[in-house]
Formats: sequence, structure tokens, C-alpha cells
Amino acid sequence: MITPRIEFIGVTGLPEIEPDACVGRLVAEACESQKTPLMPGDLLVVTQKIVSKSEGRIANLNDVIPSPFANSFANQSARDPRLIEIVLRESKNIVRADPERGILIVETRHGLICANAGVDSSNVLGDEIVSLLPEDPDRSAGDIRRDLLKTTGIDMPVIISDTFGRPWREGHVNFAIGMSGIEPFRDYRGLPDSTGERMTVTNIAEIDEIAAAAELVMGKVAGIPVAILRGHSYRPGHSGQASLLRERSMDLFR
Repeated sequence: MITPRIEFIGVTGLPEIEPDACVGRLVAEACESQKTPLMPGDLLVVTQKIVSKSEGRIANLNDVIPSPFANSFANQSARDPRLIEIVLRESKNIVRADPERGILIVETRHGLICANAGVDSSNVLGDEIVSLLPEDPDRSAGDIRRDLLKTTGIDMPVIISDTFGRPWREGHVNFAIGMSGIEPFRDYRGLPDSTGERMTVTNIAEIDEIAAAAELVMGKVAGIPVAILRGHSYRPGHSGQASLLRERSMDLFR
């Protein structure tokens, strides 16, 4: 029996990403420069922030006029009303709001449930600048995958990741918010377990496990926005991030 083993490799040396930058080409060049060139069978995890920068998904707070609701919420929570307004613009629904603690949990236009609609000021140049989630993270992953194929001749899956909090548990974890070329689940339903009993509910969100593990070599403050996963036997697929979203009728917590 072969001992299972995988490897994550952080990609260093990427420049500051500008609008219209070709992320796939820059990543391939950085991999070559650090002497870990991309190989067939590799999988790439790319943080949302550099994707948003390349797509111009950046907002200047000075250009924002807050709505009455944004002003009211900000006054109660001592937060910037301009930031609250951007969060509202990026949201489809407010799931929970706690003005006293300044917490806004929302459903984004993508269907993601997260704090502040993914609007973030970290790792962005400028005190008045914030980044927004990509408009279509699956499309973003597909664009990077296509550019990698053009640059390297290798067709590899791409995952776009972002950091979210979790209900019931402290701490933040990387999740997959976009994907291309990979099946997001490892479905064990109907298969026998080690005792011979057939499993009925176990459907592992493997793509989220990959995104979470990749963060170990990227980090939030290390300036490493990309990771290579090598040695993993993934299953090719065409599903998008919407396949990970739980139907509201099945959601007991909203």
C-alpha cells in the first residue's frame, strides 16, 4: 500500500498586483523564479485579494455617500458609515446585524454568508481603499486556469480562497469561494466504512479542506497569496461554488 502524501508550496516573489494584471502568467513566472515550476497534476490556490486587485474590484471610501441606514448603523457601532454602505451594496440580504458590536453578517450576491460581504481593508495600499469580492469567482478561477494553460501548457484546477469566520467556533478559516476544473466534494455516501456499514450522510467538502490547508503556507501577513498543492488525487469537474451553498429550505440556522 502506498503511503498517502501531499505537499503545499507557497509561491513567493509576486509583484503588487495592478488592475488588468495577468495573474496566471505572473504566478507561473514566480513559480519558475523560486525553482518550483508548475507540474502536471498540480492544483493552485489563489487568495481572493490578488484576484480582486487584478479585476479592479477596489473601492475608495472617499467616493462613497452613505445611506441613512449606513449612517444609523455606524453611529451605533462607531464604524465608518462609508464602509457600511459598501457592505450593503455588496449584499443581497442581511442575515444578522448587531449595531452595538458593529457586526454585519450578510448574504452576498454570490450567496456566500459572511461578515461584511467580504469587504476588506487588509493587504490593500491606501488608508481609504478597500477590496471587494470578485463579481464572479468561478469565472475568475477559469480565467486564471486558462492563462496558466496558455503560459505553461498545463491544465490545472484553480481555487479562489477567502477567509471567513465560522458559526459555533472561534477563529477564521480559509474557504473556497470560486473554482475551475475540480469536483468540490468527496462523496462517501453508499460506500462501506471500515466495519462494513454503509455511510449515508458523509459528503466531504474537499475543496474547502484544500483551501484551509493552503493557508498554512500562505498566511495573512506573510505576503504569500498563492499556494501549489502537489501530489493530491483530485477529481476533475465543472461544478461552481454555488454547489457548496446549502438550500435555504435545508438551513436550520437562518
